[in-house]
Amino acid sequence: MFGLNSKDTRLLLIVAALCLFAPFLLNPFPEGSELAQFNAGYPDLMQRFVIFGIFAIGFNILFGLTGYLSFGHAAFLGVGSYSAVWMFKLLGYNVLPGIVLSVIVAGLFSLLIGFISLRRSGIYFSILTLAFAQMSFAMAYSVLTPITNGETGLQVYTDDPQFLMGANSPNVPHLFGLQMNATYKMELGAWLFQFNAGYYLCAIIMLVMFYLAVRIFRSPFGIMLRAVKTNQNRMNFTGLNSRPYTLAAFVISGMYAGLAGGLMASMDPLAGAERMQWTASGEVVLMTILGGAGTLIGPVLGAGFIKYFENIFSKINDSVLHGWFAFLPDGLEDFVVAILHPFVGKGWHLTLGILFMLVVIFLPGGLIEGGQRVARLFRRKKQTPDGKDPEHHPKPAPHVAE
Repeated sequence: MFGLNSKDTRLLLIVAALCLFAPFLLNPFPEGSELAQFNAGYPDLMQRFVIFGIFAIGFNILFGLTGYLSFGHAAFLGVGSYSAVWMFKLLGYNVLPGIVLSVIVAGLFSLLIGFISLRRSGIYFSILTLAFAQMSFAMAYSVLTPITNGETGLQVYTDDPQFLMGANSPNVPHLFGLQMNATYKMELGAWLFQFNAGYYLCAIIMLVMFYLAVRIFRSPFGIMLRAVKTNQNRMNFTGLNSRPYTLAAFVISGMYAGLAGGLMASMDPLAGAERMQWTASGEVVLMTILGGAGTLIGPVLGAGFIKYFENIFSKINDSVLHGWFAFLPDGLEDFVVAILHPFVGKGWHLTLGILFMLVVIFLPGGLIEGGQRVARLFRRKKQTPDGKDPEHHPKPAPHVAE
């Protein structure tokens, strides 16, 4: 399907199913119940799942295929956000021009940074990208205040030109009248369906970006990038110049980040310098490694896991813990809550750090490797005691009379 083999087609269908049913899968508990706090029922939170999925997919094209670890991808995320908001200020709230401009500007910016940074490899490349990102953050925060509005952040004001803003156009981000933060209802017979327009727009775009990433992974260009990761020196000794391939991967990855930034601004028309800080770059590194660097669906799973962990697990406070352990004696209950207190609520970073350490040590391939181990365990149970599949047992040779 669409030029993909059967395995990649299954992956594409799995991602499509996850995008379609995520609002139901991530809201499994009825409202009003004690567990309802673990629902991801906020539209902006659902949108962040898929937006950071796009960000992680693009980063994986660079890091997963070439092995070049960038600590500066937040710069492209921020540039994309600023570009989209400027389109809102100049033309209007239609998100399409803003998204297109965010991809173009991020691509040009990544071409400049990549051309300089890729003169070095390894840790030196990582340091260069981090330096560029921090310089971008500092410039957006202070030097370029007329363009970025400094620490206040860039936003749309009533006196902005908005040349294409029609009389009947919504005064919020929209796609040809379809408001991004609005929840629409649709009746099909006795069934009532509700959907958030912004979420499904981001989900469709992520599905397209995932498909493009699969085609890149399976293309001759992707094979050349894998060769760079395997042994770049040997590749250079054969007479092949690896620089154009790594630069192209860097630009493509930056355009993915710019697209994610444009979508973030489309859901919330505000762009701030904090999106360009080094912590945002570190976050996408965690997502990719946690899900499985170099795999196709791993970064999507890693992005969803971390964002869910950040927004849901951080809600657990002492009152919630006391409710969970109310069946214990008072002294023991207070002791258990005191032990768990540093790991929940505002301390969720500590738990995430421990989980990340465990994954790196015991599952270097990320969540994908964990899933593969579980699958092998179930397959092993179906095997015979001697470790061979029943259908592969050799039949006894027929007795031949001498």
